[in-house]
Amino acid sequence: MSIQDLYDTDFYAWANRQASLLRSGQLEQADIALIAEEIESMGKSELRELENRLAVLFSHLLKWRFQPSRRSRSWELTIKEQRRRLRRHLAQNPSLRHRLEQAREDAYGDAILAAASETGLAEESFPTQCPFTPEQTLDDDWWPSEAWTADRQPPQG
Repeated sequence: MSIQDLYDTDFYAWANRQASLLRSGQLEQADIALIAEEIESMGKSELRELENRLAVLFSHLLKWRFQPSRRSRSWELTIKEQRRRLRRHLAQNPSLRHRLEQAREDAYGDAILAAASETGLAEESFPTQCPFTPEQTLDDDWWPSEAWTADRQPPQG
């Protein structure tokens, strides 16, 4: 079976074979191109994880702000959990911090769709740009209040 066939039919076996070849210094037998592709894919996976966590957090922050009468312990705990996981993910992958602004923007669009779906509110009910600063996003003590609207940024602090 060729390396490509093994990659296509049994990724686990391929990965272990490549690791063994790399450890033993048999680089000429290793599939360097596919190894590089997989490493890049792992990096993209970490960025997707960041975006997914942000989207969940933002959708709950939007629900918290725009449906105050429906606030629940479940929403509160989801917000706290996502913040903890985000801080841990960024600590484990510090180079993602320079991608945080773009990840926030990308995740916010997904968050609007989720919040609209879960609240029944129109997508236009929510701010078009992410209203949560990076600091607010990760701050356990910051919660959206009714002091800001879809037309303006939330107050700082």
